[in-house]
Amino acid sequence: MPKGYWIGRVDVDDIDAYMKYVEANAKPFGEYGARFLVRGGQFENPEGTARSRNVVIEFPSYQAALDCYSSESYQAAKALRDPVSTGDIIIIEGYDG
Repeated sequence: MPKGYWIGRVDVDDIDAYMKYVEANAKPFGEYGARFLVRGGQFENPEGTARSRNVVIEFPSYQAALDCYSSESYQAAKALRDPVSTGDIIIIEGYDG
């Protein structure tokens, strides 16, 4: 079964408030087996548009990635993130080929 991934690009307006989101997302990420592959870090953007922060999070399955996002505990964390950041998140099935 292919793994699932979240790919996120975020601009943070208030880092102190955003850190409350980071603390709150630890619970659902732990429950759904999430593992950060990329969490910030140096990057170049040779094409298209960019945001200041990039993340790639791996889940044991595509379904786990979807379930985590829809979970009550992640939605509570997301409510802390939304007012202090602008972002794009996609949930994608990994290649198992």
